[in-house]
Amino acid sequence: MEGFKPFGIPMRDLESVDLLYEEFEALRLADYENLTQEEAAKKMNISRPTFTRLYDKARKNVAKAFVEGKAIIIRGGTYITDNYWYRCVDCHETIVSDHPVNQCDECDSDNITQLNDKTSQDT
Repeated sequence: MEGFKPFGIPMRDLESVDLLYEEFEALRLADYENLTQEEAAKKMNISRPTFTRLYDKARKNVAKAFVEGKAIIIRGGTYITDNYWYRCVDCHETIVSDHPVNQCDECDSDNITQLNDKTSQDT
């Protein structure tokens, strides 16, 4: 996924807010995976205070986009992932796994595309 935008407004008519990959990961771990900040920081291999700063910045950026009707563009930052990321071509589900997978967890389709090559990224 590269970002989100308000429904019904063409991207060319929108201002955007950048969300760094590590900020997205902080949100994913804390709010989607329901990890504590301590557990999430450990998983990201960063200190708990650093995690808190990333998480707070991410929440403020998402709130700004929602309140001001801006797009959210996910990009940039420095990161290393131990996970395999896939997107299902059929149902568009994003799959994050600690091991390679051959089918979508949501619809059981084997029509999936790997989104990362499990290497360090710096953009």
